[in-house]
Amino acid sequence: MPTTTDAARILIAVGLGICLLGVGLLLWPSVFGKLGKLPGDVAIQKNGAAFYFPIVTCLLLSALLTLVMWIIRWRGR
Repeated sequence: MPTTTDAARILIAVGLGICLLGVGLLLWPSVFGKLGKLPGDVAIQKNGAAFYFPIVTCLLLSALLTLVMWIIRWRGR
């Protein structure tokens, strides 16, 4: 059974998570709306067929996630 302090910490964490989600939704169109349309992303359309591969976006997201995971592992030591 969680104590009062445990419940308070859980509520604070949930509240912060909801706030971060709200800020993310506000910033989505201006900041993240450009993802997938970066220079270097491959888009080919011919004869009614389309091929799209966002290679630069994939590389950028991979580098960002690698950095986040590195920071999480570094703080865990």
